Amino acid sequence: MSQELERVHTINLGKALLSVDTHRATRAINMIKEYARRHMKVEEIKIEEDLAQQIWARGARHPPRKIRVRMSKTDEGYILVSRFDEDAEAEIAPETETKKVEEKVAPEAEEAELKEPEAEEAELKEPEAEEPAKEEAELKEPEKEEKKESKK
Repeated sequence: MSQELERVHTINLGKALLSVDTHRATRAINMIKEYARRHMKVEEIKIEEDLAQQIWARGARHPPRKIRVRMSKTDEGYILVSRFDEDAEAEIAPETETKKVEEKVAPEAEEAELKEPEAEEAELKEPEAEEPAKEEAELKEPEKEEKKESKK
């Protein structure tokens, strides 16, 4: 049975607003601990200072509604809940993603080069088709005028 050692979760802290306004940030911290216990199945939970400061940044009365956290299991057997930093993830991810993007861009560029001459030929053919239609429309208009004059 293999367990992941690290997970990223978005925790909804909206129910913290139901508690007394002076205890909302404390309730939010407790909600994070409860969430970590439930999802990581370990009783001992520790919250990093950065995460606690983020929750308490606007005071005890106004904790954030949602928070993104990284939960990682340590060698000592407890869960460390830390703030999720998107910048750290972005530094690792682009190396693998750029190769995929470059591979996709190259075939698309070749296809575009092949399609351009065909598009030019189609543009040349379209005006030829329009000209006879215009001539036919001009021929029909005088016929209508002749009919109107003959009725009078």
